[in-house]
Amino acid sequence: MLDGFDLEHHGDLEVGEGLVDLAVNVRAGTPPPWLLAAITTSLTDLAAYPRPTAAVNAVAGRHEVAPDRVLLTAGAAEAFVLIARAFRPRHPVVVHPQFTEPETALRSSGHLVDRVILRPEDGFVLDPSAVPRDADLVVIGNPTNPTSVLHRADDLRELARPDRILVVDEAFMDAVPGEPESLAGASIPGLVVVRSLTKTWGLAGLRIGYVLAHSSLIEQLAAVQPHWPVSTPALAAAIACSNERSVAEAAQAAVDIERQRVHLVDSLGTVPGVSMYGVPRAPFVLVHVPGAAEVRESLRAQGFAVRRGDTFPGLGPDWLRIAVRPEDVTDGFVKVLSDLVR
Repeated sequence: MLDGFDLEHHGDLEVGEGLVDLAVNVRAGTPPPWLLAAITTSLTDLAAYPRPTAAVNAVAGRHEVAPDRVLLTAGAAEAFVLIARAFRPRHPVVVHPQFTEPETALRSSGHLVDRVILRPEDGFVLDPSAVPRDADLVVIGNPTNPTSVLHRADDLRELARPDRILVVDEAFMDAVPGEPESLAGASIPGLVVVRSLTKTWGLAGLRIGYVLAHSSLIEQLAAVQPHWPVSTPALAAAIACSNERSVAEAAQAAVDIERQRVHLVDSLGTVPGVSMYGVPRAPFVLVHVPGAAEVRESLRAQGFAVRRGDTFPGLGPDWLRIAVRPEDVTDGFVKVLSDLVR
């Protein structure tokens, strides 16, 4: 618990047996059969130590960068730990509300972290001038968890400095059709982009993500990473999720998620007392509901798990995060929510 915020609380703690999961931002119906087949096939190689070269090359090809600009990690969470260990910033800043693991990792490594808080009345939109100029490590999500806001790439570029590490968490970027504001593969001094295969492909239990950065930064991160951090099945998943077919499937999934999110937003707009701030672009939405803690417990009693918002710096007890799901699931959820708040 830090400043009243439980930074180590995550959505998976909300889920329970028999509950419809609207708390975890993993795409429904995943992993697909072809991905399970690729992972299963790799199990015959478990006696050998993992060899990451093919997976590194596959990810590099997917983003059209040199292989020495890719570092595979055991999920995005490991990437934040490596960042905290590899770099020694004097003034690290985390832009909130956002995923709390980056700040937790920095604090666990002994860094004194400053916060920039984006406001709901501004739509949780980034103002680059709000970040202190002397900040030499800045972390921001895009699109941001939990606000669902997609920041302009040009605004993020404004944060770049020759003497600054700029960490952009793009764990949900592949859920945005066309990835219009992505900086993956961009040649920006000090840029570190963190990506995840967990959300779109349903691989939370496998732990696979990666970092894209200049080769000198990749070398620094790799120097503090344990040997063989990514398992053989996870490497197989990285290869399978990086080819043209899987990228096309992810692009279609992003379109489907966008349609489902529009349906969710429109449906929530009919519920008295529910407010939204900013323009949601991720596979989840953030809502303000008076008495959200009581509403969340009542939803559990009715069979629905949603994510509490009060563990995110910048939010309070009246916020909930709701995952995007197929329209029929949304309809059932919104009906129950409407009955509760009425």
